[in-house]
Amino acid sequence: MSPPSADHDRTARPGTTVRTLILGSTSRYRRELLTRLTIPFEVASPEVDETPLPGEAPAQLALRLALAKARAVAANFPHAVVIGSDQVADLNGLPLGKPGSHERAVAQLHQMHGQTVIFQTAVAVVCAESGFEQVELAAVKVKFRELNDDEIEIYLRIEQPYDCAGSAKSEGLGIALLESIESDDPTALVGLPLIRTCRMLRAAGIALLATSGARP
Repeated sequence: MSPPSADHDRTARPGTTVRTLILGSTSRYRRELLTRLTIPFEVASPEVDETPLPGEAPAQLALRLALAKARAVAANFPHAVVIGSDQVADLNGLPLGKPGSHERAVAQLHQMHGQTVIFQTAVAVVCAESGFEQVELAAVKVKFRELNDDEIEIYLRIEQPYDCAGSAKSEGLGIALLESIESDDPTALVGLPLIRTCRMLRAAGIALLATSGARP
């Protein structure tokens, strides 16, 4: 686990409990996004098997894995509030994961060019000690441009998005591959829907906008 990312007042209001906040993910993208909330948190690897179940729809896969990741970390740190998240690219019901290699990324972008892909991004918040558990899904509709072989090759060589579901970073040069993005939670496509995350953290007792209170 990493040290807290910021130093804030940890004084709890009477009758409240100060809980550590843990991001149950080793994703550097999710870590950067959570840092935007300016609250201290730690990071732990959830060690969850991400293999899809037979016939499992992309949205259900994302929801199941987000909750499994949060529960896995919460089991080791029952006093903490734990965030788990997962993203699955959904191409006409076909789940697309992280490519992991240049060749697989080329194949994914060939599959997706000219298509509309739904990026199913789930986030779960769990506290084992209090019994709190919530999970939500943010669906981001992304329309890819018609892409030629040279564009795909140039993009992948420059950005190397092999650890990204769908083989493209919308926050970087990958935006040049797209026609449009539709979402009600702007950071969901990057990997962590912060509007939904904030809503669940408040429900779990984390005071996000307070100089004192139940902040981790």
